[in-house]
Amino acid sequence: MTIKSLDTLLDEGVSGRRVLVRADLNVPFVKGSDPAEIADDGRIRAVLPTIVALRDAGAKVVVMSHLGRPKGAPDAAYTLKPVADRLGDLLGGPVAFATDTVGESARAAVAGLADGQVALLENLRFNAGETSKDAAERGAFADQLAAFGDAYVDDAFGAVHRKHASVFDVPARLPHYAGGLVLREVEVLRTLTGDPARPYIVVLGGSKVSDKLAVIEALLPKVDRLLIGGGMCFTFLKAQGHEVGASLLQEEMVGTCRDLLERADGKILLPSDVVVADKFAADAATQTVAATEIPAGWLGLDIGPASVAEFAEALSGAKTVFWNGPMGVFELAPFAAGTRGVAEAITKVDGLTVVGGGDSAAAVRALGILEWAGEVGGGFGHISTGGGASLEFLEGKDLPGIEALEQ
Repeated sequence: MTIKSLDTLLDEGVSGRRVLVRADLNVPFVKGSDPAEIADDGRIRAVLPTIVALRDAGAKVVVMSHLGRPKGAPDAAYTLKPVADRLGDLLGGPVAFATDTVGESARAAVAGLADGQVALLENLRFNAGETSKDAAERGAFADQLAAFGDAYVDDAFGAVHRKHASVFDVPARLPHYAGGLVLREVEVLRTLTGDPARPYIVVLGGSKVSDKLAVIEALLPKVDRLLIGGGMCFTFLKAQGHEVGASLLQEEMVGTCRDLLERADGKILLPSDVVVADKFAADAATQTVAATEIPAGWLGLDIGPASVAEFAEALSGAKTVFWNGPMGVFELAPFAAGTRGVAEAITKVDGLTVVGGGDSAAAVRALGILEWAGEVGGGFGHISTGGGASLEFLEGKDLPGIEALEQ
């Protein structure tokens, strides 16, 4: 089925109409900052084109989002007020902020909008109806949200794998459209799951094999090579019979990894060397050792330079690349080189390159590999705004938010 686009809505005309926009403004904050300081505004910048297009066409734009995981009630630690302030800065004008989701403040903020003005509702997850598994409770909240709009636009790909009121139930109550971010994500991911140009190489990192097991199972028959780094590589190394010192290890997944290696028929490439440390800290003592010779008591926190070279060589002839998960603890300078090296190798690929959101996208921005502006480019073909959603798409799962837009 087809999904109606934002362009379709704009062609229909939005001047004077209230348009409810589901955005993903779930931004990280600088730990311990007071007042709260946004550490990375990439997700705010990513949805700007949709908001600006609607604003400039004369719509009354009502933006809604979640932030973090509050437990269905207001929690000052998760307020969207700093996001509203930053959004206003980026838009070059004030954003009306509602201090609740569907209460008196929200009603007043929406009612007070003139054509071309923008409001942001407080964190949707302050209302238990947003994430409720009870369809009636979720539907009741969706009814209240839908009352704020004449049309609905979903540009929050990072949330489309959630069967939440603002993602799944609201579009059933309003004419609904997909923003540019969602359409681009679906287009790119359908390419990866269809008939991608070959060689097709997937790079996976991150902490736990269990988090990526489903996508490994789904992709292994389809890819030409699967490069594995990050904390998850140590469970694979253990499955090969090597000791991993104090490195992150999922003992219960060793047998699963052994089975994957046997079935992979040589497709899986593991690190040949790793950077190990005597403690998890930026000032730790470090050394680079063969991946098969990790000293007892030391923990692996990054792939080593030989591994980076081998991964880069494997990537050099690729025509399609999907990358999800850092190669090491990139937040700490001594353990960032692996992620940086692999990222830079991916930027040189002559073909479609997709960064699968989440920590991978954060690493790209944090390491200065490109200036994040929410658009295609910067040496990567596409940078996803939804790590979990992109993985579930590649696993072959149905995404509730996409299903809702197709209805």
